[in-house]
Formats: sequence, C-alpha cells, structure tokens
Amino acid sequence: GKNEYDLLVIGGGSGGLACAKEAAQFGRKVAVLDYVDPSPQGTKWGLGGTCVNVGCIPKKLMHQAALLGGALKDAQRYGWNISQPVHHTWSVMAQAVQNYVKSLNWGHRVQLQDKKVKYFNMKGSFSDPHTIRGLTKAGKEAIVTAENIVIATGGRPKYPTHIAGALEYGITSDDLFWLKESPGKTLSSFIVYVSLECAGFLTGIGLDTTVMMRSIPLRGFDQQMASLVTEHMESYGTRFLKRCFPTKVEKLESNRLQVTWKNTDLGTEEADSFDTVMWAVGRAPDTETLNLETVGVKTNSDTGKIIVDAGEATSVPHIYAVGDITEGRPELTPTAIAAGKLLARRLFGQSSELMDYDNVPTTVFTPLEYGCVGLSEEAAVQRYGVDNIEVYHAHYKPLEFTVAERDAAQCYMKMVCLREREQRILGLHFIGPNAGEVIQGFALGIKCGATYPQLMKTVGIHPTCAEEITKLHITKRSGLDATVTGC
Repeated sequence: GKNEYDLLVIGGGSGGLACAKEAAQFGRKVAVLDYVDPSPQGTKWGLGGTCVNVGCIPKKLMHQAALLGGALKDAQRYGWNISQPVHHTWSVMAQAVQNYVKSLNWGHRVQLQDKKVKYFNMKGSFSDPHTIRGLTKAGKEAIVTAENIVIATGGRPKYPTHIAGALEYGITSDDLFWLKESPGKTLSSFIVYVSLECAGFLTGIGLDTTVMMRSIPLRGFDQQMASLVTEHMESYGTRFLKRCFPTKVEKLESNRLQVTWKNTDLGTEEADSFDTVMWAVGRAPDTETLNLETVGVKTNSDTGKIIVDAGEATSVPHIYAVGDITEGRPELTPTAIAAGKLLARRLFGQSSELMDYDNVPTTVFTPLEYGCVGLSEEAAVQRYGVDNIEVYHAHYKPLEFTVAERDAAQCYMKMVCLREREQRILGLHFIGPNAGEVIQGFALGIKCGATYPQLMKTVGIHPTCAEEITKLHITKRSGLDATVTGC
C-alpha cells in the first residue's frame, strides 16, 4: 500500500522543524513526531528542541541579564545615580525567560498547523524502513508510514555516572534554565563551552561560581582565545579549579552538596560544599529508543552518532539525518536549520545544493564574548605549515570601557591568513563586546574568499570595536607591540 506521508520527521528541534516546514512549502504531506523525555531531575519542556528550550535562547537571555548588571556599574561613571546595593532576583528573571520560551513553543505549534504539518506528541521508533511506531506519554500507540524519514532527535547532556552521587544530586543545562529559585553557590564541572557560558552569567548576577576543568578550556576552539576568555572570567570573580576532577558528591544534613575532587597537579584530594552542582561533560545523541539497528542505520560506535554522507543520507535509502545527531557536523542550530531546509529542497524541489559546512561562524557567549569564523591558528598551522601562514593581531580597548574604567586586557583580535601573494583569510577571531554581531558581518567576506588586501580597503565604522579589524597591520611574526593606541 501507499505510505501515509511523503516525509516524516522524528524530532521537533531546529533542524527537524526547518526540514518539515520547507517540505510542506512544496505541497507535500508532512508529519513531525516530537517527545521530550524528562531529565533525570524531572525537567521537561515543549516543542522546539534544545536551542529554544534549554540552549541558545534562555542562555543568551540570562547572559543579557548579567551584562545589564555590568552596565549598572558602568552607568555610575557615566553620571547615572543608582542606589546601592543593587540586587538581582533570580525568580523574576527565570519567570520572564521561561514565559518567553513557552511562547516560542506555542509559536512552533501554530506554524506547523498553518503549514498543514501534522504534529504527533509521541516518541518514535522504527518498525521497518518506512514505518514508525509512535507512543504517547499515556502509552497510546500510533503507526505512521512515510516515503522519506528524517531523524533529527539531537542530543541530551551526559552524566558522569562513574562519579558517586553525580546522578542523584547533580543537574545539567537541561535543568538550570528551568529552575524557579536561584541555584546559589554553584560548581560547574565541564568539558563543553555551555558550562563557561553558564558560569559567566551566574557570576555576573552575583552568585558564587566555581568551574572545575580537567584539561583545556573550549576544546576545538583557538586556544590563545580560549585562555583570554577564562582569564577575563577569573578577573571578574569566577573561581577556576584547573586540572582537577570530581570523585564524589554527597548530600549534607544542611541539604548542601559536598564535592570531593582530585587535584592532578598537586596530587591532593580536596573538598568544598555547594548549593548546586551542574555537569557539562558533553552531549549524547538521543538514539536509544529509535530502534536504528532493526532497520540497519549505521552509527559511529564511539560517539553513537548517525553516519551520513554529504547529502545527509544514512546507510538506508529514504532515511536521512540532520543536526547534532549526525557524525562530524558542528553542533549548532543554524547549520541544522540550513541542512534541514536544503534536504527538503533536494527531496521535493528539484534542487541539488548540498550544505556547506566550511567557514561556519559561531560565538561563545561568555561575559566577554568570543566570536570566530574559519580556522584556529593551530588548525591553520597544522594544515598549511607555520611558515605559510601570517597572523595579524591587535589588543584594543572598546571606547565604552574608557569612561567606565573597565579593564580591557583580554580584548583581542587576530586574523589568520595564508602568506602567499593574495593572503586569503583563513580565520578571524574576536574577543570583545557583541562578538556575534561583529563576526556575522565579516563571515560573509570570508565565505566569499576575502583577502587581507581587500580587508585593508574596507572602510571602518568609527568608533566601533569591529573597526579595529579593518586596521589590523601588526603580525605576530614581527614581534612588535600589537596594542592599539587612540584613534
């Protein structure tokens, strides 16, 4: 018999929704299955996936709350009379952020309805390559068949289950954004950058915050920039326990959490108590209940992620995967959205365009933001050799920081170029206010193959931080002082 739908998407996050809505534009019959398993601490949310509910959106809003705290301090230098002490109320912020997220959940449901996409609030698993068995929270079953199936279930935070008490007493980013009351004194043990972002805004709103890291900060990012980000956080009050790893978490009679850890540098065991312990040790692909092995969808045995080709196709014809669940792709909302849309166009719109994962810009929303596009200095050296790259750099001071007498020691930018005649730009890295806004504009030029001479012909907007990129002229190779002075 004929399959019920032309396209069925499992997972209502950024990539899945984008793919479903795009397919519907071509007049195809489309359905989306989405179901959120509560976190181990019982947190659950609505349609929209990680970004909307427990990722970019609440994170950026809470980051903004912390930036406003800093602005209040600056404001006094600019003549504003602000009565002291200034106090932040977590519950007011949390309620406002959570209300906005709920409005987005509702908006996604309305959009699906408007585009005539059928929405099933069900957990899906494969029965055969064209059939999905859906299960509601109450245990009601539905069988859905489709010509094409897209897996877009993303990932969920991992727990370090080898640490005693980690699962019982710890939370993850899945829980932090939905807390009704302040997390209080917080320990964040991390590998992934969301931990730094969370620690940054927790410190910014006045909470005692400690970050424990076993190895390097911001793995996969340029390490010089990563060090500047953590230095800035330290100078503004976030405590860092470097080269340490937790061994157990215990609940005290006071309800506080006692964390014991090993310091690998000193070879000592240490302990402290916290109100909240947040784990940020990476994300695991949400594939457990999909029944992939039954239909033969191949995954990477190390990561659990689905192996796809350049067209997002899995090892099984008519089954595709997009977003964080796919092997070797950046775990970023905009790449998932773009990949989902392009897949729908290839399936139903006579397009042959593939997603281009090169030169994808991104930003880490730490208190001093870090934006980048292209290769890190380390990756450029590895690919082209140290003698074949030129690095232009500058330490600058945002004009806004001058009257406020803010320290700008970590405000820094660098541009990694090929050293050959045309000096094509391989990577651009910027630490400073509004880094995302700055890098987004330059990303277009770098995507188009911009060169250093072209950038030097670009007129800067004065007085901005981004303008300093158009004036980069000192190379690391020269050994000259790269500090920008005056106009």
